[in-house]
Amino acid sequence: MIKRLACLMLLGLCFTPAFAAADEKKNEADSKNEKSDAKKSDKPVITEHDIVIGGQTIHYRATAGLMPLLDDYGKSKASVFYIAYEKLDKSGPNGEWRRPDPGSRPVTFTFNGGPGSSSVWLHMGALGPRRVVFGDEGQPLKPPATLADNEHSWLDLTDLVFIDPVSTGFSRAAEGEDASKYHGLNQDAQAVADFIRLWLVRNDRWLSPKYLAGESYGTTRAAALSGDLQERLGVYLNGITLISMVLNFQTLSFDAGNDEAYWLFLPTYTATAFYHKKLKAPLDQNLEETLKQAREFASRDYLLALGKGDALTGGEKDAIAQRLSDFTGLSKHYILRSNLRVPIFSFTKELLRDQGQTVGRLDSRYKGFDFNDNSDRTEYDPSYSAILGPYTAALNAYVRGELQFESDVNYEILTDRVRPWRFPTDSSYPNVSRTLSGAISRNPYLRVSIECGYFDLATPFFASEYTVDHMSLEPALRKNVSMNYYKSGHMMYVRKEDLAALKQNAAKFYSKAP
Repeated sequence: MIKRLACLMLLGLCFTPAFAAADEKKNEADSKNEKSDAKKSDKPVITEHDIVIGGQTIHYRATAGLMPLLDDYGKSKASVFYIAYEKLDKSGPNGEWRRPDPGSRPVTFTFNGGPGSSSVWLHMGALGPRRVVFGDEGQPLKPPATLADNEHSWLDLTDLVFIDPVSTGFSRAAEGEDASKYHGLNQDAQAVADFIRLWLVRNDRWLSPKYLAGESYGTTRAAALSGDLQERLGVYLNGITLISMVLNFQTLSFDAGNDEAYWLFLPTYTATAFYHKKLKAPLDQNLEETLKQAREFASRDYLLALGKGDALTGGEKDAIAQRLSDFTGLSKHYILRSNLRVPIFSFTKELLRDQGQTVGRLDSRYKGFDFNDNSDRTEYDPSYSAILGPYTAALNAYVRGELQFESDVNYEILTDRVRPWRFPTDSSYPNVSRTLSGAISRNPYLRVSIECGYFDLATPFFASEYTVDHMSLEPALRKNVSMNYYKSGHMMYVRKEDLAALKQNAAKFYSKAP
């Protein structure tokens, strides 16, 4: 149930021991009343800060506030919480700080996924000026969370606007409005597009180069936005960064009759088994070479075997099971009992069962312990448990402290209140890859950078490669899409080396802007 802002009790109304004391309390009450009114009017809070990125001091303005989504008559239907960071320079007539010419400064609209996720992960993990501190390999530190300047922030490359879709973060439907009308692929994309248009209007940024950056389901949203922004609102984009991409949901669905996910997940199973030392020589020697072999086996012999179904002979089935065992670290007997098809949660449970441990879904480098070692699937995702607490504490402290945005409403980090999420009914599996390829065809200056983690079992890298290969782009436009890889998982930036690599790849991407 949505937690609403409570009315603040005004001090000084209960006791009046002396005239002077009463005046003092009245002034205090008036001050608090003004703060309460500011909350009710959704007035943005603006602060200024400095950060050093790449040896350069960046002076920037942070704006935290709620933007209304308006109907055709100007009535607010919902409020979308956002945090915007804009670089300032001393270009004023008297040397005062102000925003550079809009045409010279890109702006990137960024969001996470879920559906039902706030923008906290990219905001406090990778792109924003402040980040949550983890160990060098992404291991969580002792609570409470620690914040530090993000020396790998993208703020030297682009202004940043972090968006929390309706029902996430502090964003809520207006009183009397049905929030569920925003909970669907097309409805969500349209709402976020409307937010972007209004932000451009209110901040005079129509002539700025425009980018999107999305993670996980946020990549689905970004692809859908690429069509809606350009075709409905005339907002043409310069670039999109897709972090841990899913555009075609058939590639992730372990449904009866859909064998696609099994062979597309296999190389990530292999990477996971490699990391946990479950492969035998020579596959345990070089990760890149082993993954090359896993890709070849998955897309040839394994795909053919799955396609033959029950027509597969006993000898063929036995041979495929042995190769699957070689590439996954699972026993041949287990794979045969699974009919050559091991879904993700069976794999995360089975790989380290002999050690009484499980592996993570978002990042399969992480290990956990289940209450029941004999169950057929994991009870929780240890990689999600490692990040939830630190990010929640850091965001709540940061937004109310350093950014001075006051609210008693719960900041929804990742909520299930958006479910059921509605997808178009014209296909069993949503697929927005053609929307993205259509946007590129209509706007050949639009470039896309895809960031993939080898240990990501939520959106496997081989599924991303397959999706790109089936976008039906004209040969001349295929160069508009590039891919980068990291030795970590879904949120590759929790690993310090990959946080730096992600920034380096972003710098190359923005530097190639037309």
